[in-house]
Amino acid sequence: MKISKLSLILAAAAAVVFGLGGISFAFTGGGFHNGGVAECTGCHQMHNSPNVNLLIAVDDSTTCLTCHGASGQSSYHVASPVNDMPAGTPPNNEGPGGDFGWLQKSYLFTVSGVAATDLGQTHGHNIIAAGYDNGYLANPDPDFPTAPGGTFPSASLSCTSCHDMHGKGRYLTTGLYAKTGQSIYTSGSYGALPSTAITGELMATGVYRLLRGGGDTVGTVTFTSNPPVAVVNSTYNRSEYFTQTRTAYGTGMSTFCGTCHPQMHGIGTVGSTHPQDVQMSSTVQGNYNSYVKSGDLTGSATTSYLSLVPFEENLTYSTTNINTLKSHAQTDNSFLNGPGSGTVSATPFVMCLSCHRAHASGWANMFRWNNQVTNITVGGAYPTGNDAGFGRTSAEVAKAYYDYNVTKWSASQRVLCNKCHAMD
Repeated sequence: MKISKLSLILAAAAAVVFGLGGISFAFTGGGFHNGGVAECTGCHQMHNSPNVNLLIAVDDSTTCLTCHGASGQSSYHVASPVNDMPAGTPPNNEGPGGDFGWLQKSYLFTVSGVAATDLGQTHGHNIIAAGYDNGYLANPDPDFPTAPGGTFPSASLSCTSCHDMHGKGRYLTTGLYAKTGQSIYTSGSYGALPSTAITGELMATGVYRLLRGGGDTVGTVTFTSNPPVAVVNSTYNRSEYFTQTRTAYGTGMSTFCGTCHPQMHGIGTVGSTHPQDVQMSSTVQGNYNSYVKSGDLTGSATTSYLSLVPFEENLTYSTTNINTLKSHAQTDNSFLNGPGSGTVSATPFVMCLSCHRAHASGWANMFRWNNQVTNITVGGAYPTGNDAGFGRTSAEVAKAYYDYNVTKWSASQRVLCNKCHAMD
């Protein structure tokens, strides 16, 4: 008995020591973020923490990046460290949200003989993580003191501006969204449903990616709508050279983004922004489904999906809809149906993430493709160096497209606006 007690004491002491070093290793119960968010001691240090709120790191984002700030293609990594990205080497992570490592990649090049720059700060959300990896995420966006089209201060932007660090949002067995009530037993990102199967107790699921909603107030903004509805396969952080990673977006993403960027969504303006959170017209759906590549409009509605130009399926939260989205969220090209085909809604929506990535991308303004050139391929290859390559190496260009096989494009492939507009 004494030996057993001593073992427990030593184990607890080891946990404290590792906590002081910012190392989180308590992955019990099927996943660190199951049960809403995480074990308290994964992020907080109970005694002698020098940081605000007893965090294991200097601020919220640095605490998140203790686990998420790596470049190995584990599902949850979202920020490649500087030492893994020497000049000419791209960030490694290829999750749907993008790798914050692109913020570290600035390019100097020439276009038609004129010097130009593509600075890392333009590649994504400049979250503040003062203690992370030599501080490349320590400074606010120097170009925008507030969110473009909004009032949220850039100096306050952190992971927890968009994600609820305590994961209180949940969907109950009734299908309703709530902040309290039934216990959360698992993540809401991968298609799990509220359940009564665990010891007969009614149990809830978390929301997609712990995203905020339902009245959460962060700084100067309030998330007035429920969190976005979506499902992704758990092996989402992967190369798309052979097969695509399909995130099945249901609804709510543009409203979520609009919390900080209201004027970017046309509020107070007329005709000055691209339509978002609106139904794709029959013409646009037809273009999407027929478009294969520049010069080729012979595509099929059952094989037309392109992860570089996703869309929302206009499905709100329900058991049936989550099951539908889960069946669509594949990584093996087994479900490539486009809008209005098969079990895909006939009323799909254009959303912010149809063109942008949520975290960061390899291109300016968080675009999924280089939107500042005419062609994204030249002579059947991804361009490198100056002009159309924008100063990037072949490895960097390919990674910015998530390794999408260049042979699937036209030899002179136009930008991917044409997936919906077919003007090439």
